[in-house]
Amino acid sequence: MTTEENVAAGPAAAGRQIKVPEMGLVVLVGVSGSGKSYFARKHFKPTQVVSSDFCRGIVSDDENDQSATGDAFDLLHYIVAKRLRRGLLTVVDATNVQSKARQSLLQLAKEHDVLSIAIVLDVPESVAAGRNATRPERDLPDHVIPRQRRELRRGLRALGREFRRSYVLTGTDQIDAATIVYEKAWNDKRELTGPFDIIGDVHGCRAELEDLLAVLGYEVERDASGRAVGATHPGGRTAVFVGDLVDRGPDSPGVLRLAMGMAAAGDALCVSGNHEAKLVRALRGRKVRLAHGIVESLEQLAAEPEEFRDGALGFMDGLISHYVLDGGRLVVAHAGLKEDYHGRSSGRVRSFALYGDTTGETDEYGLPVRYPWARDYRGKAMVVYGHTPIPEPEWINNTICLDTGVVFGGKLTALRYPERELASVPARQVWYEPARPLEAPDASVAGGHRESDVLKIEDVLGNQGVETRLMGRVSVREENALAALEVMSRFAVDPRWLVYLPPTMPPAETSPLPGYLEHPAEALAAYRNRGVVRVVCEEKHMGSRAVAVVCRDASVATARFGVTDGTPGAVFTRTGRSFFRDPSQTTEVLDRVRSAIGAAGLWDELDTGWLVLDCELLPWSAKAMDLIRTQYAATGAAARAALPVAADVLARADERGLDLGGLREHIDRRAANAARFRDAYARYCWPVDGLSGLRLAPFQILAGEGHTWAVSRDHDWHMDVADRLAMADSSGLIQRTGSLTVDLGSPESEAAATEWWEKLTAGGGEGMVVKPLGPLPEDAKIQPGVKCRGREYLRIIYGPDYTEPENLDRLRGRSLGRKRSLAMREHALGLEALDRLAGGEPLWRVHQAVFAVLALESEPVDPRL
Repeated sequence: MTTEENVAAGPAAAGRQIKVPEMGLVVLVGVSGSGKSYFARKHFKPTQVVSSDFCRGIVSDDENDQSATGDAFDLLHYIVAKRLRRGLLTVVDATNVQSKARQSLLQLAKEHDVLSIAIVLDVPESVAAGRNATRPERDLPDHVIPRQRRELRRGLRALGREFRRSYVLTGTDQIDAATIVYEKAWNDKRELTGPFDIIGDVHGCRAELEDLLAVLGYEVERDASGRAVGATHPGGRTAVFVGDLVDRGPDSPGVLRLAMGMAAAGDALCVSGNHEAKLVRALRGRKVRLAHGIVESLEQLAAEPEEFRDGALGFMDGLISHYVLDGGRLVVAHAGLKEDYHGRSSGRVRSFALYGDTTGETDEYGLPVRYPWARDYRGKAMVVYGHTPIPEPEWINNTICLDTGVVFGGKLTALRYPERELASVPARQVWYEPARPLEAPDASVAGGHRESDVLKIEDVLGNQGVETRLMGRVSVREENALAALEVMSRFAVDPRWLVYLPPTMPPAETSPLPGYLEHPAEALAAYRNRGVVRVVCEEKHMGSRAVAVVCRDASVATARFGVTDGTPGAVFTRTGRSFFRDPSQTTEVLDRVRSAIGAAGLWDELDTGWLVLDCELLPWSAKAMDLIRTQYAATGAAARAALPVAADVLARADERGLDLGGLREHIDRRAANAARFRDAYARYCWPVDGLSGLRLAPFQILAGEGHTWAVSRDHDWHMDVADRLAMADSSGLIQRTGSLTVDLGSPESEAAATEWWEKLTAGGGEGMVVKPLGPLPEDAKIQPGVKCRGREYLRIIYGPDYTEPENLDRLRGRSLGRKRSLAMREHALGLEALDRLAGGEPLWRVHQAVFAVLALESEPVDPRL
């Protein structure tokens, strides 16, 4: 990249265009009264301009209070730094006539790796003085403007050394006629969305490059002598080279010829590698160390025509450090690039992109020791790079290294984007002996997973929250996060399996019907009133929510989840705890589910080696027996012991003719309610011996490799797949989930749903869940599901006597707002976790959303809802 020349606008420059970087610093320079503030208002947004006068007013309530100048510029520099850190164009409106005053601003631009330009407004002293005279609030001594103009004149000579580009507009005509043109950074190719084929370090291996292009589907173009001079893809894909096209290999000119032809035709992009940078210096006659294959490249180029050498030199010299592609979602740099440097321009950005983050030390092979920046990477953009040869490409956080050492006898690798698929071809031979053996990029393994996979508390805490596709940023309170940390660190399953936690679900609006707290009429109306046409009503089982992560075999568990102990998956609760204390019982359940998936043909049909299932595990007593014994059974036993005694005493009192004021009838009702209470929870309990008596009822196929079916398929599809699993299961473990599709607005269809619910609940069932049949629009603020529980089931929740009129009247005042808000946030986080998992994002990114769901469970919401 060449440094642009500074330009001075002379008399012929009236109406000249001033080129301003979209991300950078613009420093306005001129004496008081030169029109800087007017120029800034005319050409820039008010939010882009940081004025010294405004800052002076902020800190002193008087823009003319010169005693506040020091504090004002402290504030100005603070604002400028914050804007530059966020990558925003920032315009400084101050006199800036002294070189010393500009240095602090230039230092800020340097610290934030952005370009800086100066715009000088040079007007006659008489014009500036006249303008100041019309501003009664501005009382400048007579000597100020002449002094500022002298300082300006002296400082003009330094502008060329200070700024990448400067403009001097002389006189009011030139100033008024000037126009601003915004320039994108050379590395900003966000408008290019691909698809791309990103190719690792080639190092002169022209034959292997042609082999790889053929595998990727490119058609190689050749000249009359048969040399490859270009390649196009019939599907319109674009190749992106990560640099190091040259050195070490047998045909660096051939690689350059092919890459240059593709780039010239718009079929390829290329960033500079450190080997191109070094070869350019050598070709220009500068002194370089003749090592690492540069001698071979110079000899090979010497045999080429001068015209080709000149073209190759110009091509390599013009390569930039990195590209930002696909709306900022993809960054390609030779040695990688940390997030703070994406899209920025400076010497240290280029150095990082070409050489990585070196420590300044050398290893036993004499090679630089590089800091493993990818372990700490937390950026949203995928970073694809090369530079450090490794045996196999490996995702570390959202980064991947594609240098698989083809020149050392390894292979040449490409990443298909956005598919995240890898393609490679083997080296035809060892072309160059490596200085050290190839090794994996991240050997830090602790507890079975890489250090880079571990979620950090700062990934969830603070104002950043967790960004979701469905609801934007979801914040997590610090106290809730600490509670979740306790649960996750002490009680949760192996975190590699903890890839999703299901959201809570609000009940339907309170029913006004006598004797009812919840009724289907309100659940159906909630969706009908929001414009939903069809819903599905699903049977709510008498069990506990369970998430099952199931792998096709041990190799999938190892390759996809990093689990090497043979465990085929996990079954865990809404709080991430294993359902079974005995690991062998978990394995046996998973084996049966895995067999059913295979028998139903779903592995091949869904093209995945793993599935995440949302289920209900029955009976409730399998998980909550201690709770049933200590709370529900104790309440029932106390009622059975006390109420008959009270009823007997009242009966004798009644026989004696005492006026009991209805107390006997009240006790009789309480006894009947207590019996109903016991019958209600007893329906959720039955004997379980090992897997005998255990039932698993899947009702949603959440995700698999590359797919999040939770949102891409309607609930009829999920019910159909769940039915197929139940039919394919020969062990009797998997239970069917009943469902009914309802046309909202049809009285007959809604009446059928109500009748179905009444039948379910009359037989002791819990009730049903009502969901929109198809995926909701992403901007729709509609609950993904509401539960409508049966009259007797609610007796377990609200107590034996909740149906008493006075109690029902009180309960009808229950507030659902917090529960609904919590359900929406947890739903958004759950889908985000699944999207990240299916998309192959690093585990810490998946855990970020999962952890937030667990933290939100500490929100102060009525647990009975």
